[in-house]
Amino acid sequence: MKGYGQFCPVAVAAEIFAERWTPLILRELFAGERRFTDIRRGVPLISRTLLAVRLRELEDAGVIESRPLARSRGREYRLTPAGEELRGVVDGLGAWGQRWVDGQFDPKNIDVSVLMWNVRRRIDANRLPEQRVVVRFEFRALPAHYKGLRTWWLILEKPDVDLCLKDPGFEVDVVVSAEASAMARVWMGQLEFAQATRMGRVRVEGARPLVQALPAWLMRSHYAHVERPAHAG
Repeated sequence: MKGYGQFCPVAVAAEIFAERWTPLILRELFAGERRFTDIRRGVPLISRTLLAVRLRELEDAGVIESRPLARSRGREYRLTPAGEELRGVVDGLGAWGQRWVDGQFDPKNIDVSVLMWNVRRRIDANRLPEQRVVVRFEFRALPAHYKGLRTWWLILEKPDVDLCLKDPGFEVDVVVSAEASAMARVWMGQLEFAQATRMGRVRVEGARPLVQALPAWLMRSHYAHVERPAHAG
């Protein structure tokens, strides 16, 4: 990794933190991901080779540590105390982006695979009913460049939440049909779920009690509480 040639602490920290993809990799680690494949699911545009390089660089820098998985191939990655101290930096960066950056929902930024990966880990399991609930998400009005999956299944079986890329074979209890950009805005706190349904940009079908309860299960993004200034776009 090429350095800045300065002993300034901002410079030496940036040599580690400001490498391309590194903040997003750290975001995934702070969200609780531990395995290579799971980290990559949150950063799908990074190549496997480059992700391996970045993880090795973070380990060399003392930001993370890894150990072989006990019962399968691969390694488990965990933050060190030095890595944990970067949590405030990543949170601050995300809050700044939520507050000030225009173009957040530009079509080039809409990736429903990333959206659903985040939905999976931000379900309030304490609010789920005792019985298993299967929710199918069907996305429409996707950007022309998007080549990924349009249909996803959430298996909510308290206290576990699973995200399926293929039909799991269970009876579907709730179907959510949504414009991709609208669901992204709901997730980021810039559009209320009820407002999106009134506008017809999100439709929810299924048993009435489950349909009514669904919005409360979605805890939304970690940054959904960050408000934009009145003059921001």
